[in-house]
Amino acid sequence: MFKYKKITLIITAVLVFFSNSFMYAESINDEEVFIKNGSRDKKLIALTFDDGPHPKETNQVLDVLNKYNIKGTFFVAGKHANWYSDPLIRANKEGHEIGNHTFNHPDITNLTNEQLEEEILKCEEILIKLTGKKPTLFRPPYGSYKQEELASIAKKLNYKIVLWTTVDARDWQNPAAEVIANKIINNAKNGDIILLHDYATNNTVAALDILIPKMIEKGFEFVTVSEIIDK
Repeated sequence: MFKYKKITLIITAVLVFFSNSFMYAESINDEEVFIKNGSRDKKLIALTFDDGPHPKETNQVLDVLNKYNIKGTFFVAGKHANWYSDPLIRANKEGHEIGNHTFNHPDITNLTNEQLEEEILKCEEILIKLTGKKPTLFRPPYGSYKQEELASIAKKLNYKIVLWTTVDARDWQNPAAEVIANKIINNAKNGDIILLHDYATNNTVAALDILIPKMIEKGFEFVTVSEIIDK
């Protein structure tokens, strides 16, 4: 009798473990937390720019976006916002979306949960100071993260985690503008969130002037990340 009771307890414990694991996995895969793209039903596309602001490239990117009257989403490193606040203030005033990209741009997989929270909150503090708004979108530097830990912290701090779709122009390597543009023009699909950079990426600016009119010709509308989620 004792033997059967022991076996029953073990089986129950195993079932509870896997049930809880499944429920948590389902939770952290929730599209409300981790976002890689918007709806595939509409010809919408979101341009995102990481690592800025930069005193030259960010302003040049803003000039091109304004030329075509479109809005982008900028994932800002807090330390760069401290150094070069004017381009960030300009981006916010011109209606572009501002996201949190940590303060020091570390690989967050090397941080404790407490250190990661500090990175996010320190960046948040400078963004609120400069824009008057609390950011609600977070992108992990290098796209590197521990899923469970980041999901838990994002929920606690009221952030959505924004990644990107498979189209990666790798503009941080500064290939020719035509290479960057053609990678996006030839591969982007409805609802894509495109990863680009506005820090020490000279050819990205020229690439925007190529790809934006081409994508508009193909019937795409450029929107912010929040807009692509909502629509």
